[in-house]
Amino acid sequence: MSTLSLELDAKLTHVRDLLQRELAAAPHADDVCLTCSFQAEDVLLLKLAMELRPGIPVLFLDTGYHFAETYAYRDRIALEWKLNLTNLLPKKTVAEQEAEHGLLYQIAPDRCCGLRKVEPLFEAVGQYKVWLTGLRREQARSRAALEEVAEFALPGGKHVLKLSPFAEWTTRDVWQLAEHFDIPLLPLYDLGYSSIGCEPCTSLPLDPNDPRSGRWAGRKVECGIHIEAAPTK
Repeated sequence: MSTLSLELDAKLTHVRDLLQRELAAAPHADDVCLTCSFQAEDVLLLKLAMELRPGIPVLFLDTGYHFAETYAYRDRIALEWKLNLTNLLPKKTVAEQEAEHGLLYQIAPDRCCGLRKVEPLFEAVGQYKVWLTGLRREQARSRAALEEVAEFALPGGKHVLKLSPFAEWTTRDVWQLAEHFDIPLLPLYDLGYSSIGCEPCTSLPLDPNDPRSGRWAGRKVECGIHIEAAPTK
């Protein structure tokens, strides 16, 4: 286990304190969930959350379009860490969707994300009171105002408490702490990927200064699951 700098140790203490406080305020097993794409931030957050709540429900969006490496890594971590994992499935299989609509990820990526990510995730998250995410401000301009703790409005008007304990963390912070805990990371990082989603919509970063520039060929930066529903009138 590597030694942490004073700064990173202080950040880790802050995250642990935040998690302890918010999980203590939501004591029931069905109060809190953690969404996990099995990217570095999510797996690190999962490690810290499981220190306090080993059986925390872990939600993975199984779009049917992930890299084979992502599925293999998910299965490895789920087995080794004994995760309470739920694979969230869209209403239609990949084959059914493509037979009806064609390759939506090419012609209408927002709609594809809506059907395969946004709808199943919001339906699942709506069953909980607290939602843990590994989001960071540094990941994208669209996340610059990200708060560690915020109320999040779901479609239909329900609100959940959304926690993003790593909001102010850097990529370097995440990787150093993963090394500190000896956490194996998704092998796709070793190939140069910096933000990893569905295989058809993920490439190596187009801009080395923008980790999400390899997503959706630069056509958009968010799939929609971190965008609040518009207020109902």
